[in-house]
Amino acid sequence: MAIPNGTSDLFSAVERIELALARLEGAVAQRMNERETQAAKAQSTQVELSELKTRHHKLKERVDAQLQQLDLLLSSLPQ
Repeated sequence: MAIPNGTSDLFSAVERIELALARLEGAVAQRMNERETQAAKAQSTQVELSELKTRHHKLKERVDAQLQQLDLLLSSLPQ
């Protein structure tokens, strides 16, 4: 089937537009994946920070308790 004169330019333009749209869709999909990855990392960081805060609080309580015991021992020593 012969393509009428001038129509081949239209088909070629449509093909270029379709290729450009496909590249744009790919770029958008890649950007969305990057954002999802960043969000997952941020969530992971928040969880890790929360765990570290909890651990810090527990360690601080243990140190305080040990210091109180040390104070009691020192106060019971003869002068």
